[in-house]
Amino acid sequence: MSDRIPLPYGTWPSLITPELVASEGVRYAELSFDGDELLWLERRPQEGGRSVVVGRDVEGRITDRIPKTMNARSLVHEYGGGAYRCHRGQLYFVNFDDQDLYISSAGAAPRRLTREPHLRFADLCIDERRDRLIAVAEDHEGEGEASNRLVSIDLKSGSVSTLVAGADFYSNPVLSSSGARLAWLSWHHPDMPWDATTLWCCDLVEDGSVGRPTEVAGCDSESVFQPRWSAEDDLYFVSDRSGWWNLYRSNLHEVTAVAHLDEEMGLPQWVFGMSTWDFTDGDRIVIGSSDKGRWRLLEIADGCLRDLECPYPDITSLCAATDRVGFVGASSSTAPSVVIWHGGERGFEVVRGASTLEIDEDLFSRPRSIEFPCSDCSSGHAFFYPPSNGEYHGPGEERPMLLVLSHGGPTSAASSGLNLAVQYWTSRGFAVVDVNYRGSTGYGRRYREALKGQWGIADVDDCVAAALHLVEIGEVDPRRLAIRGGSAGGYTTLAALAFRDVFAAGASYYGIGDLEALVRDTHKFESRYLDGLIGPYPEKRDLYRSRSPLHFAGRLSCPAIFFQGLEDKVVPPNQAESMVEALRDRGLAVAYVPFAGEQHGFRRAENICRALESELYFYSQVFGFEPADALRSVEIFNRETLEGSGDGC
Repeated sequence: MSDRIPLPYGTWPSLITPELVASEGVRYAELSFDGDELLWLERRPQEGGRSVVVGRDVEGRITDRIPKTMNARSLVHEYGGGAYRCHRGQLYFVNFDDQDLYISSAGAAPRRLTREPHLRFADLCIDERRDRLIAVAEDHEGEGEASNRLVSIDLKSGSVSTLVAGADFYSNPVLSSSGARLAWLSWHHPDMPWDATTLWCCDLVEDGSVGRPTEVAGCDSESVFQPRWSAEDDLYFVSDRSGWWNLYRSNLHEVTAVAHLDEEMGLPQWVFGMSTWDFTDGDRIVIGSSDKGRWRLLEIADGCLRDLECPYPDITSLCAATDRVGFVGASSSTAPSVVIWHGGERGFEVVRGASTLEIDEDLFSRPRSIEFPCSDCSSGHAFFYPPSNGEYHGPGEERPMLLVLSHGGPTSAASSGLNLAVQYWTSRGFAVVDVNYRGSTGYGRRYREALKGQWGIADVDDCVAAALHLVEIGEVDPRRLAIRGGSAGGYTTLAALAFRDVFAAGASYYGIGDLEALVRDTHKFESRYLDGLIGPYPEKRDLYRSRSPLHFAGRLSCPAIFFQGLEDKVVPPNQAESMVEALRDRGLAVAYVPFAGEQHGFRRAENICRALESELYFYSQVFGFEPADALRSVEIFNRETLEGSGDGC
């Protein structure tokens, strides 16, 4: 500490620039093995957020598997996922621009397989025996709500025919090793897949048509995740029937537990193609398991469970081959990377690192798990990041500003993996607390369901409680508390500003201001989500209005900044624009930064940079400090009201 220079919090120079955050913001997902080749999806902000299928062959050569003019991204459920599959060197993928399926062989230009302007495809499954794909299809033809079904796609003609229909939603079509049986998940409004799903199985007739489906697992209070067949044609799946997402096996007559722990081995299925477990050789299974937000890698063999001592406490997109396991791994000092576990002395190999940083690790803030009392007498959970910079420290008795992060979903979770967007703030002298409020995943079904009927109340209470806990133990300045969040986290942010008097500023990224508008305007996948979080609409219209920050803009007494993609179909721009207009009319300091061409979540590097810069500039004006960065100014309506606002709301 004696070698560090004292500077006011927020003014520290930092090597973690917005450009670095954007350039290091490559996202990896959907790992899979095709023989000796490992494949994955790579989302690149520097290419406008394009998703690229990338392959690494047995000799270690890494190549893009689709041309630069194409983007492997599905729009089923708007969030997509499950956009590619590779089998025996043949790559099948959904192209973003037309949502049609394409086939690509090494060295050859992709061939368009389907021409279905009203269909979107996801969750591709290869049926080699019948020379076809099986996939989820979402049909947008005609007026009203889109329809979803399982379809067969002939690999020669591209013709599409329906296999299974009747449910509101489908996912995870998987074939048995013999190709004789098909399993899948389905669910109905108003449930989300983490509320209640049903696992089905049926025999396939030789011509590919389906026999009579049998219900394997699932009920009104059971969420089934990631079914997969063993080599012996037993059906394995993750279920939360015990209160925790654990692994089970069915021989189609009875279901038995394979791994039973008070830990989570599943995830909320926001996108297709999610995976937490897989078979290796024989009947060995490798599975990722989360205990209060920290993941570990487990192996199940001969009925025994052992910890593989994985150095990555954040694990996603797990897949396996005979003698290898691939996954996306991250830690508090390493950004998400494509990793292979070879076992034995070779251990863990980094195949592709999202970060090429050459920065002293003293710059990074290490997350600390904290628990704090909640309004219902239970404990809330969060990761706390104190300010950290190898060159600077705060002066005297000054306490840092606090940014409270409210994650999206709201059925999602904060991660302890290295996130440069968090380190951007901590390296400048901000403290950050990333809150896993009630409703978050990773703490069992009971904690997840604690948000039922309480959205806008319990999540807000927990974000407030986390901030006040850090004030009480002397970590942060009680006069300089801010809250920020995106999507559902943006709603929590706005609700905290409207219904609590704790924060001095807020930043909403494509957040929800009007719950009624959301339930009327949003897409099919989430159109009944609020039935569980608030209540059925319009029967509970009074609750929707009473929890909508837009109707209580008069209660906001501190500045706010809004960021919005103008092509957002999940939370349309009129949500943010209505809030901005209301605050502007009230005479409050407010800023609005819209982005043309962006949808729900920002994918383009230049927009990620602009948003971070604008948010820092906004806080500097609210809290009255001079950033070390040369920032572009942001238009702030009613700027004159900011004088003295650094003392709090």
